[in-house]
Amino acid sequence: MAELTHLNEKGLPTMVDVSEKKVTQRKAVARSIVELPQVVYEQLTNGDIQTKKGSVFQTAIIAGIMASKKTGELIPLCHPLGLDNCSINIQIDNNNLIIDCTASITSKTGVEMEALMGATIAALTVYDMCKALSHDIVIKEIQLMEKTGGKNDFKRT
Repeated sequence: MAELTHLNEKGLPTMVDVSEKKVTQRKAVARSIVELPQVVYEQLTNGDIQTKKGSVFQTAIIAGIMASKKTGELIPLCHPLGLDNCSINIQIDNNNLIIDCTASITSKTGVEMEALMGATIAALTVYDMCKALSHDIVIKEIQLMEKTGGKNDFKRT
């Protein structure tokens, strides 16, 4: 049976000790899906939405990358990591935005939380920049799609 890793033998919160782990190349991909109401979707021009605040997608990409880099400051038991790379890709599928965040590092610990944070904040940035058009924007899901390089690799099918 799997056990929670962020609790010590007394059941108290603790950071996972990675000192004995091997340094490996690690990568994680997380996805958020944002459903746009028709009034927002109709604002798409040349693959982006322009607002008084600027390009929605470009701003979301920058926000997602910045958030990934700050994950260890925002989630209490995450290790602070210096990412080797982080990228955000936004695709349009009907009225949905598919936001993928890929984070990678050569380290003793993985980057799932960094990828999840990037996808999440990119989605929230889209919401923030488009909420003047409609509050019916829905962030439908945020999930880990893939992780490699650790003890247990994972790929969502």
